[in-house]
Amino acid sequence: MFDERRQRFTVALNFLDTVATVALYLLAIWAGSLWSGEGSFVDQISLLPTVVAMLLVFLPYWGAYRGLGTTALSFYVAAICKAVTLSIAALFTLIFFFKIEGVSRFGLGLFVCLEVAGLVALRVLVTSVLRNNRPGAMSRQKVLIVGTGGRAQVLSEALRGKDVLGVDIIGHIDPDQDRVGDDVLGAPVIGTVGQISHVLKQYVVDEVILAIPRTMLEEVENIAYACQEEGVRLRIMADIFTLHVARTSLVELGAIPLLTLEPVALDERKLVVKRSMDFILAVAALLVLFPVFVLVALAIRIDSPGPVLFVQERVGLRKRPFPMVKFRSMRVGSEERIGEMEQLNEADGPAFKIADDPRITRVGRIIRRTSLDELPQLFNVLKGEMSLVGPRPMSLRDVALFEEGAMRKRFSVKPGITGLWQVSGRSNLPFSKWLELDLRYIENWSLGMDLAILLKTVPAVIKGTGAV
Repeated sequence: MFDERRQRFTVALNFLDTVATVALYLLAIWAGSLWSGEGSFVDQISLLPTVVAMLLVFLPYWGAYRGLGTTALSFYVAAICKAVTLSIAALFTLIFFFKIEGVSRFGLGLFVCLEVAGLVALRVLVTSVLRNNRPGAMSRQKVLIVGTGGRAQVLSEALRGKDVLGVDIIGHIDPDQDRVGDDVLGAPVIGTVGQISHVLKQYVVDEVILAIPRTMLEEVENIAYACQEEGVRLRIMADIFTLHVARTSLVELGAIPLLTLEPVALDERKLVVKRSMDFILAVAALLVLFPVFVLVALAIRIDSPGPVLFVQERVGLRKRPFPMVKFRSMRVGSEERIGEMEQLNEADGPAFKIADDPRITRVGRIIRRTSLDELPQLFNVLKGEMSLVGPRPMSLRDVALFEEGAMRKRFSVKPGITGLWQVSGRSNLPFSKWLELDLRYIENWSLGMDLAILLKTVPAVIKGTGAV
């Protein structure tokens, strides 16, 4: 693999990060205890495995090992700052909840400064070694590209742009005999596709990369056989379809390789962090807001007869229905009346909205304007049916009225209690804008975006902008 060299450096950097973290943590807590007189050195040692474990998770999560030799230092600085900050924030949370004594705050603050500086310095060192110690001519990877068209040229430019990997393009082969002898971005066309076996015997080739159009897929089997006979690795550019996909991956089902084209790229590790954040914040919110739950429930019971909670089937992840729970804001039986009120609908698209809906109770208007009716959805978050941030869960009635297939892309992620729509006008937005915001969130999702939306939700709810 032509990227093996960078992978070896990545493994080495990961090891150096671990060693540096241990050494800098010990130095920081020793200096902190010496300087401030706070904390027990022995007690703080017990936190070291937690610190190392969190950093080993958050550093790759934020991309601190991405593209060694070709990534800007500023990217690494940002990634390391995020990883260290998040790790220390999580550590302080554990210290607070478990009431861990004997910890020097000054020592931990010093560790943050030393850790950021140390990890950045390691990347400067490793990148310098990687760039200044390029493989010799004999050890450089020799690549043969099948194809001479636009895709082959894009591939050639990409490989040349990462010369730090030690890659030489020995040439191209093409199905057209007339192209033999031509030049493609400095690399010669040395034969035809039919001459693949002869070319592999004549030249030193480590890897063959197919950069051919779909019309030539029938040639792949012969090329694969030739590479297998010569013991040469074969790669295929996966963008053989004119589709905009977020991520391409290869998985194996037994002995069957499956090329996977994903319209939405959701990193499983990041989803685990998102789910953990949802669970922790939902539990904390339920504990803090318990008195509010009690007061709202009492107000609903006093205001109108019927249950406190309203449960409605909504469409969730992958179009799976789930029971979404809210505080009841309408009179009992209002759901059955929606058919007779369709002509009063003021919303465009499949959504249903009436500004002065006669079905809403007095308390209902208050809890809707303040979004207190949404609070029970924290239980949906705990169950994993919803997230704190995501597209709004839509009813079966609304989904049945979807006219465009693109509308259903919103079901590729969990629905949320709040989202871009919440901080951008809420119910005042036309459905087209609502959908645009949902798709923008899905395509650009990050934990940072989730945190920003959560912070913006508070003033949006307080102002009551666009609430119905």
